[in-house]
Amino acid sequence: MPELSHENQQEITRLCATAALLMLQHGAESTLVDQVACRLGIALGVESVEAAFTPNAIVITTRHNDHCITTTRRNYDSGINMAVITQVQRIVIATEHKIYGIHQVKKKLNNIKTVKYNRWFVVLMVGLSCASFARLAGGDVVISLITFLASGIGMFVRQELAKRHYNPMINFAITAFIASCISGQALLHSWGNEPEIALASSVLLLVPGFPLINSLSDMLKGYVNMGLGRWAIATVLTFGACIGIVFALTILHINAWS
Repeated sequence: MPELSHENQQEITRLCATAALLMLQHGAESTLVDQVACRLGIALGVESVEAAFTPNAIVITTRHNDHCITTTRRNYDSGINMAVITQVQRIVIATEHKIYGIHQVKKKLNNIKTVKYNRWFVVLMVGLSCASFARLAGGDVVISLITFLASGIGMFVRQELAKRHYNPMINFAITAFIASCISGQALLHSWGNEPEIALASSVLLLVPGFPLINSLSDMLKGYVNMGLGRWAIATVLTFGACIGIVFALTILHINAWS
């Protein structure tokens, strides 16, 4: 095993922590984060990398010639972004093929940019997807149009609240309330063939599917703490959406819609 200076091992430890943190912050499952950190460290020259994750922090330890260095990083949720995860994986693969060294990896990780779709494109596609669910559930054209309008406006409100850094639970509750108030008009005025479909489909944009899938995957693969943390977050967000829906139904005096 080639010798590494203490400074180089420190830098490798920091790079492993940075790569792992970027992936964890942007929605990668814990197994993948662990694998990426270990692969990057070994590719850069250390003997092994050990990683521990909690919902709020990560701990990375590198070992080389019986000398261990440990670092801890605070974890902040930055939202799901597969572009960031893909960029980190490409850097790791290039490092394994000896294309990048320590300095190149540091530069590449620091230059990773968060790529986001145009907000109006997201509003359009969310509206179309919810309208498609309404159509598949048996709704006619009127129901699909109402669903499109309600979910599109709901997504716009969700973006605005997120931009102003509102608590995610409050964000989900307000978004569900507005979407339900709009789609609930179909039930109040008997628009379309099955108005209740619009009410149900317009809030599908609030289903926290990704956190729930990741939480189950983490628990099945042995990362119980991370799995429970993600499951708790998904449950709180779902509870917030339910509060918004119930409040809207109360305001509209809708007692039953199924």
